[in-house]
Amino acid sequence: MTNANSVILIVVDGMRPDGLQQADTPTIDRLIAGGAHTLSARSVMPSITLPCHVSMFHGVTPEAHGITTNILVPHNPPLVGLFEVLQAAGKKTAMFHNWEELRDLSRPGYLEASLYLKNCHDPLGAGDTELAEQTYDWLSRNPVDFTFVYLGYTDVAGHDYGWMSEPYLQGIANADHCIGRIISALPEECAVIITSDHGGHGKSHGSDCDEDMLIPLVISGPGIPTGTRIDRPVDLTDLAPTIVSLLGIAPPPEWMGKALHF
Repeated sequence: MTNANSVILIVVDGMRPDGLQQADTPTIDRLIAGGAHTLSARSVMPSITLPCHVSMFHGVTPEAHGITTNILVPHNPPLVGLFEVLQAAGKKTAMFHNWEELRDLSRPGYLEASLYLKNCHDPLGAGDTELAEQTYDWLSRNPVDFTFVYLGYTDVAGHDYGWMSEPYLQGIANADHCIGRIISALPEECAVIITSDHGGHGKSHGSDCDEDMLIPLVISGPGIPTGTRIDRPVDLTDLAPTIVSLLGIAPPPEWMGKALHF
């Protein structure tokens, strides 16, 4: 696998694989056709937002990091996270999000840019759109080695209207439009990763049922063979090892997840 010059991870909160398939998503469809994907990656238990993201950024399960609710409890000693590994390797990083609880995924002083907008509840995904526009504006002027973008409205639509409802599918379609805008600011050598933290059923999530646990994963960029279906088991702990591997960095031994190789 050829190393990428940079990587962007975009998380669409609450996006189920079958929701992705039913929604109007030309940008993600293009990334799937031009890269590798699976519609059967798995979340972690409990399948709720903060535990999922801590696992995603620290390469370990909730049993290891201890975060089981949407309230952060500091780990002692601190876990080695993705942002810390990238900083130690001299990489520049940035984060853009509209759910404030994610702010502690990085320690203070590690980011070139950190933008939080309190707007994930804005109707029709307008907050995601605003966040995407500001992300595009900053990235088009300030290239970095790794960017994390979180789009929260799809999860809000699931809770308000129900997973697989028309407003929920419209939320995914809007997120796809946002993704297209964001990645248009990136260089061709950037690897793009699209995924979710969890799915949902009814108007909730958090269980171990497939509707909550199954998530899509799409990777497109240098060295990623086009039209490839990822046929090995994948879960959220594999994201951090994969990202550092794409940037030519060895993952720390305490990470439980395993990098995807193509």
